[in-house]
Amino acid sequence: MSKKILLSHGGGGEETQSLIKELFFKHFDNEILLRMEDAASLVMESKRIAFTTDSFTVTPLFFNGGNIGKLAIAGTVNDLVMMGAKPRYLTCSFMIEEGFLYSDLEKIVLAMRDEMAKSGVKIVAGDTKVVPKGGVDGLFINTSGIGEIVYEGISAHNLQEGHAILVSNEVGNHGACILAKREDIELESELKTDCASLWEPVKALIEAGIKIKALRDATRGGLSAVLNEWAETSGVCIEVFEEKIPVANEVKGVCELLGFEPYEFANEGTMVLCLEAGEEEKALAILRQFDETKKAALIGSVSTKYVNKVVLSTPWGSKRFLEPPKGELLPRIC
Repeated sequence: MSKKILLSHGGGGEETQSLIKELFFKHFDNEILLRMEDAASLVMESKRIAFTTDSFTVTPLFFNGGNIGKLAIAGTVNDLVMMGAKPRYLTCSFMIEEGFLYSDLEKIVLAMRDEMAKSGVKIVAGDTKVVPKGGVDGLFINTSGIGEIVYEGISAHNLQEGHAILVSNEVGNHGACILAKREDIELESELKTDCASLWEPVKALIEAGIKIKALRDATRGGLSAVLNEWAETSGVCIEVFEEKIPVANEVKGVCELLGFEPYEFANEGTMVLCLEAGEEEKALAILRQFDETKKAALIGSVSTKYVNKVVLSTPWGSKRFLEPPKGELLPRIC
């Protein structure tokens, strides 16, 4: 472990995992935390709930298709949804830099209101701090969320040979959008963030009786981080096909220009799904009814060929290991 905290420790890759396991798990050790899920599954008076918390420090604060407010609501809602929970209540804390424009703050609050309406979640408590200029970079937002678990048993520990792996949307859109905005990269088309709440499509899967084994929103570290975490947690191999993974041409262009891997770019409204074999087509038909998931695709399956590894098959017949993200990924993308 490094003697100093680096940006890479917040990137969602190996350094983040090392920090979590070697420091936080060491001193906060408990059975619930060590399951490493997006939200804690708790029992309170015989009802199962999901509880999660997150902080948002994205730069720039406004980007194509959203802003930090929309991101804060969608990100927290999705952490609950990925545990099969209906989002119910949020807390929200604002850390605002002195001199921040009231008009910009209002735009952010309105975006939060509109995003909450999509899932019916409510902010029921909050806190506001204004700090001297330079204390934060414009605005930071912290949220916590509580949801009622309506579908039991979703876990990264569930993967078994033969299970199907799907993604709900193109991968890498959020990371590429933020990078293009930050670096003033001119794109021929208007690439937007995929930032969106995913309760409605997941609710539809649950109501249709789809046998869901695992869900995860592919945020920091992207698709690669999720697949590698699942492979290691369940002790399996995940085999995916490059030509089946949906990637926007603009994202491919940014990656080719700057030498990035689209599978490591962050998403904020794209989930990875593990389903029982035979559920794929029914699930895809449901997902494609929603704007947020209309580009859903079957990308691979679970095997036991290379335990704890993710194998990517290319269109040219070759295969390679899809390694977990390393080093400093895009800083401040969420």
